[in-house]
Amino acid sequence: MTKLLYQRILVVLLALIVVFGGWFAADWQLRRAEAAANWTDPKQVLILDAGHGGEDGGAVAPNGTVEADVNLQIALRARAIAELTGVEVVMTRDSPDIAYPDNATTIAERKKADQHQRADLIRKTDNAVLISIHQNCYPDRKPSGAQVLYAASDGSDALGTQMHDNLVAYLDPQNRRVAAPISDKIYLMREVKCPAVLVECGFLSNESECAKLKDGGYQTKLAAVIIASYLQYRQSLPQTGMVT
Repeated sequence: MTKLLYQRILVVLLALIVVFGGWFAADWQLRRAEAAANWTDPKQVLILDAGHGGEDGGAVAPNGTVEADVNLQIALRARAIAELTGVEVVMTRDSPDIAYPDNATTIAERKKADQHQRADLIRKTDNAVLISIHQNCYPDRKPSGAQVLYAASDGSDALGTQMHDNLVAYLDPQNRRVAAPISDKIYLMREVKCPAVLVECGFLSNESECAKLKDGGYQTKLAAVIIASYLQYRQSLPQTGMVT
């Protein structure tokens, strides 16, 4: 599949969002089956990580918006779109709740155990690609814009750069941020060996951007660009392709 064709797929996804709004995921099981019938399965598994969750809410906006909730909504929309195209998806969490081990009694211990559980899940998944969904926050309320950070593992930079460029091109042409390597202090991204990116979808600390990040329509647009970028990356690998 050519780059032009992937751009057309992305445009169609965004057009569907504009026309149908929150209906986008309706009847996706049938559409998923139709798409899967035309896909040459590369045995690759997409792992969607909705950052934080449970007792770890992540960043909190000045208006009280909790990062973990926004992360989950975008990840669930991304799963629906990915499965619509026949992609196999594993979620590190699909609800606000997290099952912690009994021996984790403090919040710090539970957060650490949760990260270890997610890393174990990813390591045990063959041919995985990790996309971790997050929101940014900063004391200064002016910064805005999405940014994709990529791990040191093979393939991560290509996926991260493609995804960041698409987010800028299709959702925020004024964004001057660039894709960048992620700090090795981020446990999950440091520990996994598969291609992995962390998507900072925007700044909860920026009032206008926070309003967009809470909006279901904009969340679906983010999810569409993220998954279209993943498909574009996957198509660049030798073993993938569409049956024509």
